[in-house]
Amino acid sequence: METNSSNRGSTGALSSTGGSASVGMHHSLSTPAGVDCGGSRTPPATPKKGGKMLAIRVQMLDDTVTIFQVQAKAVGRVLFEQVCKQLHLLEADYFGLEYSDDHGTKYWLDLQKPISRQLGLSLVDPLLYFCVKFYTPDPAQLEEEYTRYLFCLQVKRDLSQGSMQCNENTAALMASYIVQAECGDYVAEDYPDHTYLSSYKFVPQQDHEMERKIMENHKKHAGQSPAEADLNLLETARRCELYGVKMHPAKDHENVPLNLAVAHMGIIVFQNYTKINTFSWAKIRKISFKRKRFLVKLHPEGYGYYKDTVEFFFEGRNECKNFWKKCVENHGFFRCSSVKHVSRHKTRVLSRGSSFRYSGKTQKQIIEFVRDNYVKRQTFQR
Repeated sequence: METNSSNRGSTGALSSTGGSASVGMHHSLSTPAGVDCGGSRTPPATPKKGGKMLAIRVQMLDDTVTIFQVQAKAVGRVLFEQVCKQLHLLEADYFGLEYSDDHGTKYWLDLQKPISRQLGLSLVDPLLYFCVKFYTPDPAQLEEEYTRYLFCLQVKRDLSQGSMQCNENTAALMASYIVQAECGDYVAEDYPDHTYLSSYKFVPQQDHEMERKIMENHKKHAGQSPAEADLNLLETARRCELYGVKMHPAKDHENVPLNLAVAHMGIIVFQNYTKINTFSWAKIRKISFKRKRFLVKLHPEGYGYYKDTVEFFFEGRNECKNFWKKCVENHGFFRCSSVKHVSRHKTRVLSRGSSFRYSGKTQKQIIEFVRDNYVKRQTFQR
């Protein structure tokens, strides 16, 4: 697969020739521009001494807020590594730092760019959110119990905020695993009725009937440890169609409102919350954007109902490029065996295209890294 973007009005490719840019890859890796398979990851960021400092608030997955001090010219990786160090997080690359612009569009903090350029120098008391960035399709591949616990906190948030919609029975089952992990076994003397659940918010429209369903499920989990309940929650969540799905409003060529999302398997198209199509990475030859147009070029065998190139339209250039970057990163993380860091300065003179690329470990590298460097951690406080 290739990725590119037009240079006039919006950019997004590794190198440019004749007003546009693209990078061709072997189909077995299906590697888009922004991902260079086969090498080592970006070296750790080393902040320079001295200079103006920024105080940046980061909200964790347990809703606590911590203030981190970084230099005004520090790149995103400096802050991200501080957060991961405080959390003693080994499988760090599943996560990211998210922020919103004035219009509510959510972006991932680019670890290779200066933080101040991304958040804006005029921002007072900036707030970022530590979140799951790459939702693994197989929770068993998460090596550490602590990582699974953080994933559960993310699923809990997605469920309560309504972004992971599912049927009522599935929602009640997932909520019951959350209760089991946090409260332990159901005890009739302590919980005579469903009201012990009323202080929790599991779903947006929570009522007494939902709480009764959660309670009945909770009764069935006797004997499950918090770690077992966490794994059962993730196994249930991963089967939900909207697991890890973040909607991006767009329109098709007929001006029909749609939502696009990117996940481990490829790009998904929704009408409201109903999935109407999936473009798997194996079917995609190239992704690109030009201003607010997002283009998906398919391999001949992947056309089906569609033409060779499928076109979507976003509200503006920023929203379009933002989604393109998320596609580049998801593809790199899930489809590549490794990524190679290429200096931004190599193509700066000749390239008018974006030098954005995925710079972290791939999922395969994380699994190998943890198994090679695993040290049994002490029991963490829930």
